[in-house]
Parts: sequence; structure tokens; C-alpha cells
Amino acid sequence: MTSRFVYFSNYMKTTLRWLIALFAIVCAALPLAYGQLRPAEIEAPPKNEFVSEPQVADAQPKLAPNKFYDPASPAYSQLQKSPQALKGFPRDKKGEVDWMKALFSGAIKPRADLTGSKQMEVLDLDIVMKNTKEMPYVNFPHNSHTQWLACSNCHDKIFVKKAGANPIDMTKIFKGEYCGTCHDRVAFLTFFSCERCHSIPHGETKAWW
Repeated sequence: MTSRFVYFSNYMKTTLRWLIALFAIVCAALPLAYGQLRPAEIEAPPKNEFVSEPQVADAQPKLAPNKFYDPASPAYSQLQKSPQALKGFPRDKKGEVDWMKALFSGAIKPRADLTGSKQMEVLDLDIVMKNTKEMPYVNFPHNSHTQWLACSNCHDKIFVKKAGANPIDMTKIFKGEYCGTCHDRVAFLTFFSCERCHSIPHGETKAWW
């Protein structure tokens, strides 16, 4: 009887030790398991160490502070930022600056030279491009371009001054060639403004705008 009691007592002690050890392991593992299961905390973005963009009420919100500037430049804090410089400029349907409206309205007055003593050499000549397949013909107005650009800006590095010598297509324009040298970069986005170039319907073509 005594031996059985001793055996049972030892068995209970061993079982109790195992239960205590198992409980300790579970308690230690719970924080780790909770950390794995709960959603990861979102880290706050690093604080911008450069000068923040001036807040202008009617400025275009899409203009990023560093779109036209190098924030690493020592003069960055002294330069006028784009929302402030373009405040009040007319916009096109995409919210970008409509430079031709700005020109015609007098919002900008391009100079022929730094002193403003010379006159712009405006050429009133339209070039109609008919190799447009099912699209309306393209009308290229020299007038609107030469009101703020000299002929040397485009000829002959970008365009050869000879009919049929410039194999222009939209793929090349989207790659930054020919008209794409300025358009889609400084001037209006061609991808969203087909009608501004393809403005002469012909045959079965129709102006959908």
C-alpha cells in the first residue's frame, strides 16, 4: 500500500512539473504569436528636409514641388515654385496650363531677346498634314508657334524644311521625337487632345469632339 502511494505521489509531482513547464512555454509564445497575427504597423514617411511647396488656393494640385526643380540644389529654397508661378493661368480639359490661351490672353508675353527690345518674327503659315489615314488632317499653325519660338528652335534639328521629309507618326511623337519634343512634356498632352491637331475632317472622317 505504501509503495503504491509513493508511486502515485511521484507520478502526480512529475505530471504537475510538466503542466507547469507547458504553461510557461505557452505564456512565452503568446506575445510572439500575437505579433505575427496582428496587422503590421504602418511606418510614418520620412520627414521632408527640403523647403515645402507654397500653398496656393487656385494652383493646380497635380503640380509636384520637385517636378521642375532639383531639391538638392542650394538655390532650391530661393526659387519660385510652380504652383505660385502658374497661379491664375488658364487650364485645359486635363487641368494642365493652356499655354496658347495664356499667350492670347496676355498672361504671358514672350520676349524675342533678354532686353525685350526686339520683335518676334511671326510666320503666318499653316501646314496641313494629310497622311493621317482615318483621322482628320493635322493643321500645324506656324503663327501660334512663332509668337514665342524662333525658327531655329525647330529647324533644322527637329524638322527638315522640306515637304515630305519628316516621317512623323504618333509612335515617334510619344517617344519624344518631332512634335513630341515639346508636346507631352511642356505643351499640351497629345494623347488627350487629338482634336487640337487633327482639326480638319475629310472624306468620311468626322470630328467627334
